[in-house]
Amino acid sequence: MQARTTRLTTRAAATFIGLALASGCATAQESEATAEVSPTTPSPTTPSARARAEPLTTAQLKDLAFKDGEVPQAHEPLSVQAPPPEGSERSFPPISVPACRPLIDVRSGEGSFAHVFQVFNWKRNIMGGSSTLASYEGDEAEQRFAALRQALTTCRSYEGEGYAGPFEVTVRTETPPQVGEEALAFREISPVGSDSLGDSSEQFIVVRTGNTIATFSELSVGADLSFPTELISRQVERLKDAQQP
Repeated sequence: MQARTTRLTTRAAATFIGLALASGCATAQESEATAEVSPTTPSPTTPSARARAEPLTTAQLKDLAFKDGEVPQAHEPLSVQAPPPEGSERSFPPISVPACRPLIDVRSGEGSFAHVFQVFNWKRNIMGGSSTLASYEGDEAEQRFAALRQALTTCRSYEGEGYAGPFEVTVRTETPPQVGEEALAFREISPVGSDSLGDSSEQFIVVRTGNTIATFSELSVGADLSFPTELISRQVERLKDAQQP
């Protein structure tokens, strides 16, 4: 099986170019996955509060992303990227399990009003990490998050094609940090070319706050590393504050 980069969008090539790694994870037991998929307890959000919150623009999301000097764990400069023009990205065939599609859509800001990507080149993990900050209109963020939660109850593995060729991954759910109104976490693991390196493991932590969804990813090989919780909390708090009336 050919290795793949773990991004299915153009940002994959920019972020981890030359790595040609796979992502996925050992299949979890059904009972464990069902227990772990439960998100953090959501805070009440009234219809009037949702109506007052206009979706954040691309410029606002860029401004809310981390700046140089704010992330000592990462090399600088910190980059924030807007999505490429519509239709300019390379397209790939559908994945083998349609029910798993929300796992891919959430990390790419699919269907959002606006979204940006931020790359973190860690000082202690050359594989790196990233975040996607996306804003949605109306209750679309809640609907997207519900679709992801449902997908994680059934999605155990899938195959597809990415920038580095064909890939296959298995999916394992994890306990998310207690942040935002709703949070979910899962990991995708797949073998890399050399058995001596161990498996490629990419963690995704997805957090909904109002009508925004932030997705944080951490890539590693031969270990299960996690995106820094402290950074997640700070980023989510910024998104929350930006939506206050």
